[in-house]
Amino acid sequence: MATSGMHGTANGADQNVVRATRLLEEEVGTAACIKSQVNRLSVEAAIASVRQRLKLYSKVPANGLVIYCGSVLTDGRKSKKVTIDFEPCRPLNKFMYLCDSKFHTEPLKSLLEDDVTYGFIVVDGKETLYGTLSGSNKTVLHSFKENLPKKHGRGGQSAMRFARIRMEKRHHYLRKVAEGATAAFLADGQVNVHGLVLAGLAHFKTELSRSDMFDPRLQERVLKVVDVGYGGESGFNQAIELAAPVLSNISQDTGRFCFGVDDTLRALEMGAVSILIVWENLDITRYLLKNHQTDGTEILCLSDDQMKDRDLFQDQETGVELELQESMPLLEWFANNYKNFGSTLEIVTDKSQEGAQFVKGFGGIGGE
Repeated sequence: MATSGMHGTANGADQNVVRATRLLEEEVGTAACIKSQVNRLSVEAAIASVRQRLKLYSKVPANGLVIYCGSVLTDGRKSKKVTIDFEPCRPLNKFMYLCDSKFHTEPLKSLLEDDVTYGFIVVDGKETLYGTLSGSNKTVLHSFKENLPKKHGRGGQSAMRFARIRMEKRHHYLRKVAEGATAAFLADGQVNVHGLVLAGLAHFKTELSRSDMFDPRLQERVLKVVDVGYGGESGFNQAIELAAPVLSNISQDTGRFCFGVDDTLRALEMGAVSILIVWENLDITRYLLKNHQTDGTEILCLSDDQMKDRDLFQDQETGVELELQESMPLLEWFANNYKNFGSTLEIVTDKSQEGAQFVKGFGGIGGE
């Protein structure tokens, strides 16, 4: 705790040292008007100390100069006078003088933040979101919604016409997403992010990564393509978690946690989940599908909205329709099988603030 203090910052060449010295000379006269003798003496002593410290500098260092001076309380509750001067780790482009009952460190906090920025594109055929992540600061740049036509279930020429219209709409949507990415992540012909993460719950993210409509300068910056269970900001949050291993210089919790359907299921199968946490109203269904062409099986865990997309029930390489063998609410499947993975099951509600945040931010499923 600082009982009295003053600090000045200066950046630039010798003129800033002169500027700071003149300012302190003026402050001597101002301090003389302080009515409290204790405060007056403390401020005058601090100003004198800073003036002496400034004499050691004929030129301000490249990143600027920070000086703190005042009286602090030690662990033994005794007053101790301190004077601290240093060059900040990054350029400090601000000249400031403050005299207060505490040391102000706010101007320095921004210097400690990570300046590496990553771009995110969350695309699911209904909503597209463009966002950035720098350190722990998450920003949504832009988002838009789109209603694409579903597959036409009838046969004949009508089905062919609707299929053609549907493909045209998908192509137009993909072009719109690619153009939005150019607007969000290119400035003056240069990519303005360190890397890109593409996320989504359908096939659009993969199509975008391979499309010739996607600017090659952005294409080469794609770090990872991830599957998320939701679109919009919830999908953005999940994408950050899933992409964290490839994003350098991002502050992460050192605990062992997983969130989202795909990551949680993978960790569960590896036997790495000791506590499985699931929302009581989880709207995810587990489907067991069979490919009669390859005689193989596939498991999909889809939300109610996702299951309406019949493309998900086809083999993505051959287009063969997959036959449904079994379907069950994922929560029920967890209740029947969690012991087989050596886990305990915790079912949570969204009535609490923490529960609501868990549901909205991470899809209502996770493990530790």
